[in-house]
This record gives sequence, C-alpha cells and structure tokens, in this order.
Amino acid sequence: MRGLAWRAGLMGLGLTILLPAQPDHFCRNDPATQETAKGIAAFEKAEYPNAVEHFRAALFWDAGCASARLHLAAAYFQQYIPGAVTPDNLAMADAAREQFDRILEQEPENQTALALLASLCFNERKLAEAAKWYGKLIQVNPDNKEAFYALGVIVWTRCYQPVRKAREDLGMKPDEPGPIKDEVVRTKLRTDSLPVLEEGLADLERALAIDPEYDDAMAYMNLLYRVRADLEDSPQGYRDDITTADAWFQKVIDTRKAKASRQPPTMQ
Repeated sequence: MRGLAWRAGLMGLGLTILLPAQPDHFCRNDPATQETAKGIAAFEKAEYPNAVEHFRAALFWDAGCASARLHLAAAYFQQYIPGAVTPDNLAMADAAREQFDRILEQEPENQTALALLASLCFNERKLAEAAKWYGKLIQVNPDNKEAFYALGVIVWTRCYQPVRKAREDLGMKPDEPGPIKDEVVRTKLRTDSLPVLEEGLADLERALAIDPEYDDAMAYMNLLYRVRADLEDSPQGYRDDITTADAWFQKVIDTRKAKASRQPPTMQ
C-alpha cells in the first residue's frame, strides 16, 4: 500500500513519517472515505485546519475509520509549535495526544502513532515519556533506526546542559580543554550522567548497525563523546574522547560526501 511520506522537524530530529494514503482500506462507508480523501488532499497542501475538519467529519460517519483518526492526530501534531505555551498551542498538543491514545488503545503496535506520540513528547520536553514511547516502538520494530537515533538525541539533550552549566559556573571558557576542573562537581556529574551517556552511545551504535551510513547518528556519536570527555578523570581521558569525537565528525563529512557523489546529476 502506498503512503504519504512527510518530514517532521522535531527539535533536532528529522524523522520521515509514513501515513496511509488510501482511505478506502480503512473506512466502512462512502461518506467517511470521501471526507478522509479530502482531508488527505488538504494535509498534503499543509492546510491543516481544513484537514482537521474533513477528518472529524469522516469520524462522524465512521468512528472506526483508522486512517481518518491517524491523519487527524497528525494534523493536530503539525499545528503544535514546540516551546510556545499559549493555551491554544497547548490545546493542540492535548488534542493530538488524545487521538494518538485512542489509536493505541485499539492498535498498541501502530508504529506511526508510536513514533508521532514519542516525537510530540520530545517537542514538549517530556524526555522520559518520549523515551518510553520510542522504547515501545523499538519493541514493535527492532530495526527502526530512527527510534534508536531519537533515544541518542534524548540522552544528549539530558546530559549536555548540566555539563555546559558546570563549565560556565566554574569559569571555564567554551574552548578551554577539559575535563571539568572541579573534582567534586565532575564526580557528581559523572555519577549522574555517565551511565546515561553510555546508554545513548549504545543506542546510536544500534542505529548504525542497522544503517552504517546513518550520518545523523554519527553526528550525535560525535556530540556524546564531547560531553563524555568533560566527565573523564584525567586530561588524557579527555583527549582520548575528543579524538574519538573528531573521528566521528570526520566520518559524517566523508559519508555525506560519498552519498552526494552517488546522487544523479541534476538537469540544467
């Protein structure tokens, strides 16, 4: 079955989402099918409020129309603005979550709903909840490289800020070599963050095992090693991690060049 693929920009995550594009496979009557088709056409044009009205109409005619409900949830999701705390924006997130929850009540292994709900939680800065839903997605599909990648991004988001703040509080300049110079502060951060960092590195390694040319995962391997470097117990440990990070950064460059070289030339 063909689907509607679209990119969801998710605060550092760029995930390709596939939504069903043939409503007759999911709706039980003609009015619901027709409204869903109209909604999908509006969705493709990024006319999300219009799409919402059509999907709601489809669900009026057939409350069990899975395609209409999934697209309705995605249309609400697309209208949510990360970081905005206005009542309307928060209501949009709640509306999306309500629809995702209803889908997962009926289809606990619906991968699109799991991925979008996890992304919504990430955008709301609900990192533990986002990690939970990505974990469920991996249980359903252990070969989902983007879920493993997302877990790595979540780990970096959790660990980077405390390390940066510690450097700033200690008067360390951004380009000053580490590790964090106060042993007490470094030990506390190491205890809190190092096990989490190791999990993130393992998640990214899993993503790269699935796709050895996954350059976004390589980029976050680089970033996680740079965070870990500041937690090392010696300057040599710091330098070793920075060397590894530099190697991953170079691999990103090389991989992207290799991919670009395989692209067919554009027509003039």
